[in-house]
Amino acid sequence: MIRTTIALLLAAVSLSANAQSIYRCTDESGGTVISNTRINKDCKAVVSTPENTVPAPKAKPKSTERTPVDFPRVTEDAQKNRDNDRRLILEQELGSEQRNLDQAKRDLSEQEGLNLPPSTTAGVDRLAPYRDRVAQHERNIVAIQKELSGLR
Repeated sequence: MIRTTIALLLAAVSLSANAQSIYRCTDESGGTVISNTRINKDCKAVVSTPENTVPAPKAKPKSTERTPVDFPRVTEDAQKNRDNDRRLILEQELGSEQRNLDQAKRDLSEQEGLNLPPSTTAGVDRLAPYRDRVAQHERNIVAIQKELSGLR
């Protein structure tokens, strides 16, 4: 049992050493063959150890430079005016989306009120665009409200 274990261990060591070597050989017809084993005595080792590999370049540290003094800046008052304008525009968009949502809901309820047999696929497919419009306006309202809540 011990002999078998030792034989397997030696075979594994020789395989790992062999796997690290790459040889360039010339065959009988004069062609070049690259292999991980020696084909004949004329084979020359091209890569034999991991030291022949090139290390990865080191990452450059992040720049700690500050913004240049002469870099254009926005004054606090100008930024407040921009923020107020943005808030006003978003509130107007929110009101517009709310009106569009109300209209889409009215259109949907009108279409649902029509007496078409529900078992037909035309009746179900007919309502899909109206439901999609309602859902789209609801998503828009949520997005605008999120945008408004993020303002300073």
